[in-house]
Amino acid sequence: MLDLDLLHRLRLVGMTSDPGGPSSDVLVEHGYAVRRGERIILTPTGREHAEATARLDAGSDAEAAARRVYEGFLPLNAEILQACSDWQVRPGGVVNDHADATYDWAVIDRVIAIDERIGVPVSRLGRSVGRFERYRPRLRDALRRVEDGEHDWLVSPRLDSYHTVWMQLHEDLLLALGIARGEEPVGG
Repeated sequence: MLDLDLLHRLRLVGMTSDPGGPSSDVLVEHGYAVRRGERIILTPTGREHAEATARLDAGSDAEAAARRVYEGFLPLNAEILQACSDWQVRPGGVVNDHADATYDWAVIDRVIAIDERIGVPVSRLGRSVGRFERYRPRLRDALRRVEDGEHDWLVSPRLDSYHTVWMQLHEDLLLALGIARGEEPVGG
């Protein structure tokens, strides 16, 4: 049986550790993924199938709920991208070495405020469309780690960092609505 959750996760991240067993075997057998060492990687066929299965039914209540979240997400996306940039590079183009706690906490406070604004809509969407229910806890976990002083958890692409999860949420909203990146309104 085709593991649509694994296929969807591959569509969002491109590759992941091979869980082994029937889930990844079926993806490989269908040509949706290939094995490379201990990883499985999405194929173009897999990408196409994942996008088709991720699209919510046009005109459905689920699509309307996702559209509401997406429309509220867009302005927050611009804010989170700026905050993440400010976390990495201070004014004047100086790399942030995180030695100035006041500066860092000002950025963290901005992220917390953005997180509070997206939290309820994402949680509500997760109740309507099950695959979105994982985003809120993942965002909160990453933010808690940042608040606890684990700086990498804000923007590191090697972790399930706040920015990484945010980007996956963004991509998932696009998939749900059938919007291609190039078709997004300015600010998306």
